[in-house]
Amino acid sequence: MQKPKGLLLLSGGIDSPVAAYLVGRKAELIALHFSNEKITGKESIEKSKQLCRVLGIKKFIVIDISDQLAEIASKCKHAYYFVLMRRIMYRIAERIAKQEQCDFIATGESLGQVSSQTLANLVAISQATNMPIVRPLLGFDKEETIKIAKQIGTFEISKGKEMCDVLGPKHPITRASIARVLEEESKLELESMVETALSAAQTLFIEK
Repeated sequence: MQKPKGLLLLSGGIDSPVAAYLVGRKAELIALHFSNEKITGKESIEKSKQLCRVLGIKKFIVIDISDQLAEIASKCKHAYYFVLMRRIMYRIAERIAKQEQCDFIATGESLGQVSSQTLANLVAISQATNMPIVRPLLGFDKEETIKIAKQIGTFEISKGKEMCDVLGPKHPITRASIARVLEEESKLELESMVETALSAAQTLFIEK
């Protein structure tokens, strides 16, 4: 029986490699990394490449969304930044997943681990895509995730500040309503932002 195929959103942080390990036991994975290269440099890309080697993920797609994130930060209410960031990531990921004939999107999101990942926010984020979303860490606490990361050899690569936080607010919204999120998104040229991101996608093949 052929394994299902998933598109993993690989951040370079601690959580998503653990999600990859858990999902990868049952599915074939391609990694998609959203970089913020113009603002934070290439560190997250290099970390993600190393993580792919450890995890045995051979196909690695990188998209720099620095301009899109800067536009969200400048045009929309700042408290909604993380929700809007994740929603545009999901829109782009859905397009990539369909191109790669993936069955689902996998992420390292977990419920309430950070203030932007409340149930209300995850619901609002999920509505940006029609693809099934697999969140194997949904009920994990950070210590459980770190323990697995150490066991599988990804923790030392992943540890450090999350690069996606650079433009984020100190006090993100925790109970985002979809109506309010759509109101903020109406300030953006979403389709153009997605198309520009897709045109910049780079595909790499990782060798051990």
